[in-house]
Amino acid sequence: MKRVLIGVVLAFMAQGAQASDDDIMQMQAGGDVPATMDKLVAADEDAGATVFARVDHSGGAAAAGMELAPSQLLIFGNPSLGTPAMQDNALSGLFLPLKVLVYEDADGRTWLAYEDPEETLTDLDGIGENAKYIAQMRMALIRLTKAAAGR
Repeated sequence: MKRVLIGVVLAFMAQGAQASDDDIMQMQAGGDVPATMDKLVAADEDAGATVFARVDHSGGAAAAGMELAPSQLLIFGNPSLGTPAMQDNALSGLFLPLKVLVYEDADGRTWLAYEDPEETLTDLDGIGENAKYIAQMRMALIRLTKAAAGR
């Protein structure tokens, strides 16, 4: 029953987000890539998360003499959520800290995208679908991306 309730809460909170076939969650944003990323950084910092890196993929492409639509990746986390996952299985460190990609599609729309932590972490031994930190990570990602998207 508790698992069903968590699922209902997550489904309600995820309105406006969509999952693709490969378990990537996406949400359209109202602004351009830099402005959306600025909002995401601010939301993360306001939530007490640590921002480890902001990677400018399109800037890197330009430095290599190549073109790429605006695309930035934010790497961030909260040790109180990530450490228990790594205690359950050290290989969680391959998927943590969390990452959100903000990118512009071919039609000029801005999107936020991230991989569902349940899909990555529960593939590891010792981490169950109902691990408390997975639900907390999922809710944090939903809340933060909604704030960045302007929803």
